[in-house]
Amino acid sequence: MTVGQILVDAAARAGWYGLFRRSLGPQIRGGESAALLRFGDRPILNHGDSFDLLLAYDWGNINRFAAELPLRPDSVVLFDPDAGEVPEVIERTDARCVAAPLAQTAKSAPGVRANMVGLGLVAHALGLVPEDLKSELEKALGDKGEEILAGSLEGLRLGAELCESLPADIWPKVVRPAPLAVPRWSITGNEAAGMGAIRGGVRFVAAYPITPSTEILEWLAPNLTRVGGQLVQVEDELASVNMIVGASFGGTPSLTATSGPGLSLMLEGLGMAVGAEFPITLIDVQRGGPSTGIPTKSEQSDFNIAVYGMHGDAPHIVCAPTSIPDCLSTVQWAVSAAEAAQCPAIVLSDQNMGQSRAIVDPPKSGGPVAERRLAQVEDGAAYKRYALTNDGVSPMSVPGMKGGEYTADGLAHNERGTPSTQASDHQSQLDKRLRKLETLDCDDVWAEVAGDGPVAVIAWGSLTEAAREAVERSNGAARLIGVRVILPLQEEAMAKALDGVSKVLVVEQNHGAQFFHFLKGHYSLPQTVESLHRPGPLPIRPVEILAAITAMKGDA
Repeated sequence: MTVGQILVDAAARAGWYGLFRRSLGPQIRGGESAALLRFGDRPILNHGDSFDLLLAYDWGNINRFAAELPLRPDSVVLFDPDAGEVPEVIERTDARCVAAPLAQTAKSAPGVRANMVGLGLVAHALGLVPEDLKSELEKALGDKGEEILAGSLEGLRLGAELCESLPADIWPKVVRPAPLAVPRWSITGNEAAGMGAIRGGVRFVAAYPITPSTEILEWLAPNLTRVGGQLVQVEDELASVNMIVGASFGGTPSLTATSGPGLSLMLEGLGMAVGAEFPITLIDVQRGGPSTGIPTKSEQSDFNIAVYGMHGDAPHIVCAPTSIPDCLSTVQWAVSAAEAAQCPAIVLSDQNMGQSRAIVDPPKSGGPVAERRLAQVEDGAAYKRYALTNDGVSPMSVPGMKGGEYTADGLAHNERGTPSTQASDHQSQLDKRLRKLETLDCDDVWAEVAGDGPVAVIAWGSLTEAAREAVERSNGAARLIGVRVILPLQEEAMAKALDGVSKVLVVEQNHGAQFFHFLKGHYSLPQTVESLHRPGPLPIRPVEILAAITAMKGDA
């Protein structure tokens, strides 16, 4: 993981785009791992079809990772002969296997480790210069002491020499990018989500750590204090949702972050936020489920619980970023939308985006900021917290506002907030809460739409970028609809995006085709709608989506 981190940051410094995904075992606390990297001269936001190069330090857990490491006959496998024979699972790929004595090279100088030799080897093959690496190495290992840093730098030098000694025809041809006037960013989806929260106006966060969302909290903890905010690590997920409900009641834009098991525990609190009309934002970084499932692998299987999970009729916002950099803008929008509509917003990220690191262009400044419609209470007037307005949004008081007192709880109520069992009050408040979502402006953000082919590929979340690459490779046969706003429904916008479409392919990463059934149940789609879906942990790759597009085109 250290090698992968240094390599991607050095590539960013050198002017590359790139993506770094960590593949880990199920035990969360460390152990076997694989660093999966992809670089290019244009934005790289999905993991592609296969790998050109596999550097194997050992074969101890290769059978756990082999399915995640698709190789071709023209791929190259560099292996340390001290680690033993190349296993059959790698030989079956027909990739070219080349011995690279990493451990033996490391022993040739004091303080050198094999992983640094491997880093030097790959970096040299990619055309990264020592200056690119040294700075990132000092950043990563500077606190380890001069001796370790010196040994690591020597390992880089030895790795470059080892690279030169290997057959020249095994390396891809690499053209070093031109120097950049403005450095690119190296950022994870979780870090981007945290930044989006702050830019959107969040100033209070309460959360309980859970893989793979914890890095959002780790990033927010120091950065919230810089803007006058605060993060509290609480005892469980029930406390986290109830604390942000309380903070929102007090007038502060508030957020929590969790994963599937935590979302399950928060549903009652979310329902109260719907009924009492408190704006809160919840980021769910999805992982394999159900129950504890596969904490370290990605899946899009929380769709149904996010959309349908609350009891009663509970209109709320559900949205999903389409890429790592989009985690920033989508979370920022969700915070502002929750405040505008005075309701909960659920942001569906996933492990694939949250814990992967991308080299991206610096995001634009600006964007929507939380703005709550506050009450202006006149002396002697009866304050109606839940007044039946045309757009469904009622001016909201905050504690201490003279004349703005009201009852805020989960009971059905009238316009004053007084608990009521009257059918007319229940009906009017249900209509009001639905009206808030129907009038919410989502036009600029509802989806990523690209291309104009007769086959529409509808995707969401981290699969949007794999679908985009497949559409770009389809020679005009397809168009992309990467849905960002799931709720409220965007029927007019979807109809416009589907104009001229004869067939639809829905792509998602879960076992039950949850998004597919949602679309068929809520939208008017062409007669032919097919589903490409499977659960995690294996990502759906562009070549698979392209094959499905080609098959649908051939059926026309």
